[in-house]
Amino acid sequence: MNVYGDLQSGNCLKVKLLLSILNIEHEWIHVNILDGETQTDEFLSKNPNGKIPAVELDDRRCLCESNAILGYFAENTSLLPTDKYEKAKVYEWLFFEQYSHEPFIAVARFIQKYLGMPKERVDEYHSLQSGGNKALQLMETQLQLSDYLVGNRMTIADISLYAYTHVADEGGFDLNHYPAIQSWCERIKSTPGYVGMM
Repeated sequence: MNVYGDLQSGNCLKVKLLLSILNIEHEWIHVNILDGETQTDEFLSKNPNGKIPAVELDDRRCLCESNAILGYFAENTSLLPTDKYEKAKVYEWLFFEQYSHEPFIAVARFIQKYLGMPKERVDEYHSLQSGGNKALQLMETQLQLSDYLVGNRMTIADISLYAYTHVADEGGFDLNHYPAIQSWCERIKSTPGYVGMM
């Protein structure tokens, strides 16, 4: 199985972290988005949307979109509940990550870390801070009630949200305001099989 990604990307880290925790054998193939490597004909044949991560299974079928990949590999493991309501809560957090968290925190991080805060994007960067802090506060509130986002065991909801949350400071977000999130990050880092950003 081949996994195409960049371990500076939170979306790619999600997949790497899950596969490592579950001890699933794979070959990691680094893809540089800034050099246009996701726009080659070869890569587009795997993901026509031209984004990472992408997984090419042993039978050559491909999977894209990080949270869909998490759901695929977590099926029938402890990282995805079998209880119908709890499973729905996991997916609730996955949708939250894509619509209310990643568009603010990941984009602010991209502007600051990858682009070096170009003048033409400074206003956009500042406009993202409110939405990002709102997302972090919602997580903080939940993590004051439970060790993980869905109850007291780790699920793919935690893996998904961890990816960009633990480096939110690289987008201007001060995690010192969120002690429950900081404790949660430490719990995830202590998980057997943990891997971080490279």
